[in-house]
Amino acid sequence: MVVAVRDVHYAVGGRPIFAGLDLDVRRGRITAIMGPSGTGKTTLLKLITAQVRPQRGRVQVFDRDLATLHEREVYALRRRTGMLFQNGALLTDIDVFENVAFPVREHSDLPEPLVRLLVLTKLQAVGLRGAANLMPAELSGGMARRVALARAIVMDPEILLYDEPFVGLDPISLGVILRLIKQMNAALGITSVVVSHDVHELATIADDSYLISGGRVAAAGTPAQLRASDSAAVRQFMTGSADGPVPFHYPAPDYATQLLEAERR
Repeated sequence: MVVAVRDVHYAVGGRPIFAGLDLDVRRGRITAIMGPSGTGKTTLLKLITAQVRPQRGRVQVFDRDLATLHEREVYALRRRTGMLFQNGALLTDIDVFENVAFPVREHSDLPEPLVRLLVLTKLQAVGLRGAANLMPAELSGGMARRVALARAIVMDPEILLYDEPFVGLDPISLGVILRLIKQMNAALGITSVVVSHDVHELATIADDSYLISGGRVAAAGTPAQLRASDSAAVRQFMTGSADGPVPFHYPAPDYATQLLEAERR
């Protein structure tokens, strides 16, 4: 296993995010992490990259228990990991080439000709070698996401984490990103973790899928197995139904009582 999460408990401000989370990410596969908004999908990526630590339980990456690692060891582990942030997170004051080159310059002493060769190779892989001199403000949303993907793979990571990679993309750009995720995983022999709530898109690329709800894994398996689940909560999410066990309203006091109290004030 590249990632193993065991009985993880994590809360923020007393509000539980995870309450006994267990899941595995297998080498060389695309693992989809799904769930309604607020279920902790992005928090899971923070746990995997040791940005936060569980209050209970264990997170192992590359067979190392993250809780036992010193800061230098965590830093070394992160160098083996690529990350595609929500909305790309490109540096706005440098051009496309320098955005992709940034991790290389930060983590290596490669000579400039080799840096240029490496960056152009990665830009070619995402179809944007011709955009090397453009500034981020000159890119469409789909192009910016592809530049961010080139930056994420420029150090040849062993595991690639995608945080909501489909948000705000038009159908063509979405199709391009889906194809790139699949192609990158196969061509580079890496392991991918894709966090999203876009069920239909994930079903076209995922080898393994987890649906998180209530702080735990509500269902796991292939996308087809999740669609065939007998669980009402799983069916509600997979079909996008408004009615079901997952409530529309965030927990709140009794509505009528609260209105009466508001009138008295």
